[in-house]
Amino acid sequence: MPYLKLSGACLAYGHVPLLDHADFLLDPGERVALIGRNGTGKSSLLAALAAGNGKGRLDDGEVWVQPGIRVGYVPQEPAFDAAQTVFATVVSGMGDVSALLAEYHAVSHHLADDGSDREALLARMDALQHELEARGAWSFEAQAERAIARFGLDPEAVVGALSGGQKKRVALAQALAIAPEVLLLDEPTNHLDIAAIEWLENLLIESGVTLLFITHDRAFLDRVCTRIVELDRGRLASFPGNFSRYQERKDAQLHEEALANARADKLLKQEEAWIRKGVEARRTRAVFRVQRLDHLRAERQARRERMGRASLQLDAGERSGKLVAELLHVSKSYGQRRIVRDFSARLQRGDKIGLIGPNGAGKTTLLRLILGELVPDAGTVRQGTKLEVAYFDQFRTQLDPDASLADVISPGSDWVEVGGARKHVIGYLEDFLFAPERARSPVRSLSGGERNRLLLARLFARPANVLVLDEPTNDLDIETLELLEQLLQEYDGTLFLVSHDRTFLDNVVTQTIAAEGDGVWREYVGGYSDWVACRNAASAPADATAATRADTRPVKALARSRADRLSWKEQRELEALPERIAALEAEQADVAGRLADPGLYQRDPPAAQQAAARLATIEEELLALLERWEALEARTGNGA
Repeated sequence: MPYLKLSGACLAYGHVPLLDHADFLLDPGERVALIGRNGTGKSSLLAALAAGNGKGRLDDGEVWVQPGIRVGYVPQEPAFDAAQTVFATVVSGMGDVSALLAEYHAVSHHLADDGSDREALLARMDALQHELEARGAWSFEAQAERAIARFGLDPEAVVGALSGGQKKRVALAQALAIAPEVLLLDEPTNHLDIAAIEWLENLLIESGVTLLFITHDRAFLDRVCTRIVELDRGRLASFPGNFSRYQERKDAQLHEEALANARADKLLKQEEAWIRKGVEARRTRAVFRVQRLDHLRAERQARRERMGRASLQLDAGERSGKLVAELLHVSKSYGQRRIVRDFSARLQRGDKIGLIGPNGAGKTTLLRLILGELVPDAGTVRQGTKLEVAYFDQFRTQLDPDASLADVISPGSDWVEVGGARKHVIGYLEDFLFAPERARSPVRSLSGGERNRLLLARLFARPANVLVLDEPTNDLDIETLELLEQLLQEYDGTLFLVSHDRTFLDNVVTQTIAAEGDGVWREYVGGYSDWVACRNAASAPADATAATRADTRPVKALARSRADRLSWKEQRELEALPERIAALEAEQADVAGRLADPGLYQRDPPAAQQAAARLATIEEELLALLERWEALEARTGNGA
């Protein structure tokens, strides 16, 4: 029996139908991803399912939820009471006992204060304990505390003082605290850093909860979902498997649809030409063709075309100097907190640099140091010449909510100049998928994805040879993401990209600056996957060396004591193995140390490739020697 069922759902805003007699089932154990273009109604559909049984937020149709199951829901922008504590917010989703739990937690906290009226507090706590026990609510408190601890939150922190990432964690903790059988998540990865996203992936997979979620994070989709449901032109289409399998099947489906539409259009054109010549007789055949023409016209009128692709253009303007910025032993601290410590780098024109690190690591601070907006506490920063910087702000503070879309793009003018060509602002907005009638609409009427598109349109309307993008992927649909990737790959200016989208980083950047704790930043070649591989390669030799050194002396003694149980040749081989392994480990550590130097990739790329190949060969040789050592030791043990 399914957990959730949607039957004949219809929903429209204005003249645009978002749901057109859509049907959907969610079975136990599924992890279903709901995808589609911005503005197609995904969030509205999720909200309708979260509202529960009945028509709810739909214009027509019905939502059915299996009786007795608990449904947790995390909207895209959760609304919290800014004055509440984290604990009170998390338990607020537990129904009528939430107020009792929040008060009990507050009383317990106040009892620890020296100046509190302990007798009154103890009396109130006793009353609350009896009431909670009568309602069987103690398990609810334990669930809330586990959820808060699982997300690393401070239960006494005030929600209004939290960052965007911490508020998202509070929303997830609130949903999980009720121990739901079904979890509905709208953009759960927004505002989370990469480590938190990977942690959330593991949590959702290991928990076994039935899941329906909206996301445009392709790596998250590939890892988590077992089925993809696409909302396209009001209908829901199901594709089993992960995102990679969906892409293959969707491409084939769109190709077949295009061929069918082309055949229908060709037939309609032929019949229109025939009818214009005039019907010569009222024969049965002629009547049939007239009826078929009416049918073809009705079908063509009812056909809903796919939303067009955004047409993005980016003008790099005048070329900057070859040097964009040079940092020598730069350090920056705020009080006792070190943000950047002894960082050096030389950044050149055309570099596409990704900044990776947890929330609060100081990515924005490092960017401001590079661009000369901040003065370092120590070290020197030298900027290049002819720099024209354009900045994309993840919080969209550059957008006035009361301004019209046209005024945001070109204040006081109806024209915008892009790439040397003059274009009307309405036509320019159409390139970013904004209908002409919306050009005078206020910014506040836009969805999150549409605001991101508008900010990109504003950014690209001005020439810039240095582009700074701070979380540009939030809320953008997958098609626009892929188009933006292609645009940035072809951009011949310098790019600084802050993003937690692992696939986007891999597809765009050529080098990475990563936070490694305590103000330490290091430069690596390649994108996110390359950084992970390099970090693992650098840490593995140290671990292996430490473990082997700890075992070397006792193994040498063991080899000598048992040498008489092997042949003479095998005895000599066993005695020589520790030294051979130690020599390889020393070489491994040396090669890994050279690869950890980002300057090697700039000074001598062939040497860097040779070193990486040698590191892989050493690992294979070490594995073979360790296996041989184990085999010889096993034989000596069997002969004892």
